[in-house]
Amino acid sequence: MGAPAGHRPAGAPVCLPPLLPDSHWYLTLPSTRDSLSAVTSSHDPQLLKGVLSLLLLHLLAEQESYGYEVVQRLQGAGFADVLEGTVYPALARLEREGRLASRLVASSSGPARKYYRLTGAGHEALAAGAAGWARHVAGVEAVLSRPLSAAPQKGS
Repeated sequence: MGAPAGHRPAGAPVCLPPLLPDSHWYLTLPSTRDSLSAVTSSHDPQLLKGVLSLLLLHLLAEQESYGYEVVQRLQGAGFADVLEGTVYPALARLEREGRLASRLVASSSGPARKYYRLTGAGHEALAAGAAGWARHVAGVEAVLSRPLSAAPQKGS
C-alpha cells in the first residue's frame, strides 16, 4: 500500500526548486536533511537552505562584509542558529558562480579577512531572486488565507 497523497515517507529525498536564475534544483537526501537540523532550530532548515543565497546576496548588497560578519548579521536578523559551516560554503559557491567578488583585507586581530561584495551578476540574481521570492510568498499566502471548514470531512 502506498503512502497517502501529500505524504512523503521518512527518508525520502526532497527536491527544492532554485530561487535564483541559472541555479540548480537541489535534491536533498536524508543524511543531508538530518544534518541540516543543526543549521537552525528556529527556522525550517529546508526553507532556510532554499533562501540562504538570496539572504546572503541581499546582506552583501547592503554592505560589503567578511564571512563571520555575515553570520553575525544573519543571526542579528533572527536566524540565531545559522552556523559558519553553512554560510562559508554558500559564499564560496556564489563567488564561483560569479555573483560575488572578494578581496583580502589585513586584520589587526588575526589573519586577513576575505570581504565579499556583489558583482553585476550578483545584483541581477538578487533582483530576480527577490521577485521570485515575492511570487512564491504571494502564492503561499493565497492558499493559506483560504478559509477552512470547521471540521474535516469524515473519511478524509
